[in-house]
Formats: sequence, C-alpha cells, structure tokens
Amino acid sequence: MVSKEVVIKNPTGLHLRPAGLFCKTAMQYACKITIEKKNKNEAIEANAKSVLSVLGSCIKSGDLINIVCEGEDEEIALKEMVRIVEDGLGE
Repeated sequence: MVSKEVVIKNPTGLHLRPAGLFCKTAMQYACKITIEKKNKNEAIEANAKSVLSVLGSCIKSGDLINIVCEGEDEEIALKEMVRIVEDGLGE
C-alpha cells in the first residue's frame, strides 16, 4: 500500500467533469484506489473508481486529500493519480 497527500488546485474542486477524469484514470489500474479526506470530526473515504463516490465526498478547491493505492500496480497508479491532480484535473 502506498499513499500521498495532495491539495486540490483547480478552482471548482471535484465537480462532475474533473471527477470523471479522475475516475477514468483510476479505472486504468488494477489496484484499489481510494481517496481519504478529513473533515472536522470525521474522515471521508471514497472509491476513486466511482464517480458517485468521488462526487459524494464533496472535495473543494484547496482541500487536502490522501490518495491511497493498494495492489499490483500501486506505484504507477499513485504516480499518475497525483500527477493529474497536480496538473489541475483538465481545467
């Protein structure tokens, strides 16, 4: 299992279009990929391969998320998921 914290840079957060890109990228990998976001009193975990799960986590611009990859291609998957977030998720 590998993970890395990243800040959501795009001004609109993970709304439908960037969430779709995020999930489409995650689905290219065999490993399990999750997003963890800490709120005031709770932690939210979302399946990175599910658009509804990602949208339901209400990730906004400036939020710090932890991307966790677990499985056979975890290193490559983590590197690519971090890259697309740092590049602004297509926006």
